[in-house]
This record gives sequence, C-alpha cells and structure tokens, in this order.
Amino acid sequence: MTASGSEQRHAALVLNPIKVDVLRLRTSLESRSALHGWEPPRFYETTVDDPGTEAARRALADGASAVLVAGGDGTVRAVAEAMAGSDVPFAVLPGGTGNLFARNMSLPLTQPESMMNAVFTGFTHPVDMGWAMLSRDDGSEDEHGFVVLAGMGRDADMIAKTNPDLKKSVGWVAYLDGAARSLPGAKPFRIVFQVDDGKLHSAKVQSMLFANCGALPAGIALMPDASLDDGQLDIAVIQPSGPLGWLGLWRKIWWDNSVLRRSRAGRLVLQRRGRDASIRYLNGGTAEAAMVSPTSIELDGDEFGAAVRMRCRVQPGALKIVLPSGHDTSGF
Repeated sequence: MTASGSEQRHAALVLNPIKVDVLRLRTSLESRSALHGWEPPRFYETTVDDPGTEAARRALADGASAVLVAGGDGTVRAVAEAMAGSDVPFAVLPGGTGNLFARNMSLPLTQPESMMNAVFTGFTHPVDMGWAMLSRDDGSEDEHGFVVLAGMGRDADMIAKTNPDLKKSVGWVAYLDGAARSLPGAKPFRIVFQVDDGKLHSAKVQSMLFANCGALPAGIALMPDASLDDGQLDIAVIQPSGPLGWLGLWRKIWWDNSVLRRSRAGRLVLQRRGRDASIRYLNGGTAEAAMVSPTSIELDGDEFGAAVRMRCRVQPGALKIVLPSGHDTSGF
C-alpha cells in the first residue's frame, strides 16, 4: 500500500471527538504520512448532525487514498455507509464501548498507531456489510447500513435502557445493566418473517437479530457460525418462554456456543442434546420481518426508532478493510 513514484497520496481520518484523543491521532497520522512519503493527511470530525457518513463522503470526494475511522461501532457504521463499494482502503481505529466490529476482526483495541501503520505497510481484505430497510408506521421508508448486527424488540430495548454514563465508566459491561432493566417488562410479540425466497414463518418472539458477525466481548459467541466474508447474514429468532426460557437462552449463548462448540467432545454433546427452543438460527442473503405494531430497532448499538417492517440484505465484499501485515483472516 506504499505510494509509488510520482503518485501523490493522502490519508483521511474521520474521527469522533467525543470518543478519541484527537491531538494524539492527528499527530500520529501526520508523522506516519510524512515518513512514508504521503501528502499531509486530512481530518474530518463527526458532529451531532453527521455521525460520520457525510464526513466520509467528503473525504472520498477529496480524493483520499485511504480512509481511517476513529470511534465506536456507531461511528464505524456511519462511515461504512459511505465507504461501501468504494474500493478505497478502510482502516478502523477502535475507540468505543463495545468495539464489536474490531473485536470480530481481532484488531488491536488500544493501539491505534498499529492500525495507522497498516495503512502504509499492511494489506486489505474484503468484508461484507449489511443494510436494513425500515418501514415506518406512517408509510415512510429509510435504509441504513450496519457492520455488526441489526436487531428488533428486546435487543433494541436493552440498548435504549443502557445508562450512557455507566458505559463511559465500565465499558461494554453496562449493557448487562440495560438487559436487566429491559427484562421485567419483556413480552413476546408476533412477527411474520422470511429468509431469501423461503417459506413464510409466523412466530412469537422477544427479539430477532440479523448479524454480519457474531462474537461479543468476553469470548461470547452470539452467532457461532457468522462470518464477515461469506456473503451471508446470520439470523437469530429469539423466543424464550418464562424465566427458565431466559436461562436456557443464556446457557445456549454462553455455554453451548462459546464453550462446548470449541471442542469435538462438546460438539458431540450438542448433537445428542438436540435443538434448543429458546433460539433458532438461520442464514441467507436477505431476510424480512413484519411486525403487528411498531417495534424498536437498533443498528450496531444505536437506536433507530420503531418500525413495522424490516428488510435486511448483505452486500458481499462491500468494505476493503486494512489489516496489519501478517494478520490472520481465517477467523473472519
């Protein structure tokens, strides 16, 4: 990725000034650009009105040879909307609470300089991203990208009830508090859903998730078969019944997915046990769900209001992700 001959290249950094150390990142990228013979980098800060999409579009219009983003998953998601299909190298400098997109690629979470170096000395790997078309109760529609997952129902309620101050002090663990706050009023709701061109299904659920990648912090595998570069969405229909159902769901996600599936003996145990009714896994290139009444929506940890229909699709190889030299992509 090194500039050659007379080529004049410059990097662009889109950053969330609330989440990251702006001076440190600006200084580091300026020095590395000069070291590798690139033109001075350009910087674009997110705002309340623009979480990053328009900033990234300006960076592309200004001819950036690589675009870096510094912030949490919400900032990465917003910038990815502009980067999708651009074929411009895209580097992620984690700076948020969960950093799930970065975690699923095993990127360094506390060393932004190593990801800056990768822009000049690393390589790129294509990864997928998802898109969610949301139909509102008033008949309007809007589409948004996501790099981790889109969720409806209890998942979105958990995000809404997570205390932002607690997130700042304890990080991703704050989501557990949000989950505890959302459970007392948890009631199943009716949906009709379809994956690709398959049959229509009707179910009462607590939540439905559409994932581009599947690992949570602490080694928890929410979607054990999800892959960032398989051209598929992994879907979870979550329908626990009563307190025992929630316990079964937690056992499935934490113990079965995150522990037993990692060994041959554990996989044999799972085969003999059979299907767990608390969660159902599906996959496909597209998936659609219609709800009886407006239902809360979240994309990559950000609230996106309520919708009565949600249509998700995958865009294979949408992002040309920058990785450090020698980085292992077999787990993607």
